Amino acid sequence: MRFEWRLEENIFRLHYELRHKHYRHEPYTSFYITDPKVRHIHKATVRDRILHHAMFAVLNPLFEPSFIPHSFSCQIGKGMHRGVNVLERMLRQESHNHTKPCFALKCDIQKFFGSVDHDILFSILVRRIQDDDALWLIKEIIGSFRSENTTIFERKGLPIGNLTSQLFANIYLNELDQYVKHILRAKKYVRYTDDFVIISEDYTYLANIIMPLREFLANRLLLNLHPRKMTIRKFSQGIDFLGYVVLPRYRVLRTKTERRIFRKLHLRTIDFRNGNIRQETLKQSLQSYLGVLSHANAYLLSQELQNHFWYWQNE
Repeated sequence: MRFEWRLEENIFRLHYELRHKHYRHEPYTSFYITDPKVRHIHKATVRDRILHHAMFAVLNPLFEPSFIPHSFSCQIGKGMHRGVNVLERMLRQESHNHTKPCFALKCDIQKFFGSVDHDILFSILVRRIQDDDALWLIKEIIGSFRSENTTIFERKGLPIGNLTSQLFANIYLNELDQYVKHILRAKKYVRYTDDFVIISEDYTYLANIIMPLREFLANRLLLNLHPRKMTIRKFSQGIDFLGYVVLPRYRVLRTKTERRIFRKLHLRTIDFRNGNIRQETLKQSLQSYLGVLSHANAYLLSQELQNHFWYWQNE
């Protein structure tokens, strides 16, 4: 509201700073959220967020055509549910309509956003961007944040909260995507931010590519696979991806996700009873959670959630 009160003046000041290269990114406001694990969020000022959106509008069309089709984060027409649908289709194809065994290697990159190396990211961007003014501004945005992993020799980290961070994450991990598709020649591969799955009917192939994946990430991108979040599972055991577990012939919600939905909706009803939110807002929360359930075989769970909702609302 303060920015909009003198909108024209603030926009012209930002334009002047950019044109004369006086622009400096302002400090972030940080806070923690738990959803479900603790995340340290860094929020930029309104002035800087306007610039982030402008940068995204210019850079995303430049880089998005180079992304593989099965990278699903922060792209129009994609997203989490599309990623789970594609994973399910790949598993069905590899298992020949659930008639043959197949396996999925699921990996997660350890502390990804805090580990992105600024120099490596900038070297990737320089390959496609030649304009000196644009590179100056990109370097200012990237350098506006440094994680606790930063040393005097290595500047690291992207702030969770910036729109530009989502784009830079896709650009950075596109290097991994190209390696997996063209060097490891994985035919069935899907990635959402730092979570990715490779599917094959050959267990040995999946086991053998773990070490090359580790080495590529460590040597090329200075990243590490999370040791406790790397698994090879049979399709019949269920493949856990983006909050859902995909099984032959059906899909269920991850147990932790299910518990979180019930807990958060209960807290929302308490807020309503205490007069902190309106009934319309409460009903919107219910519809949002029912929307999540609609992407799984969860009719009975949806009914149970609605029954709890009406009970909590009137208890």
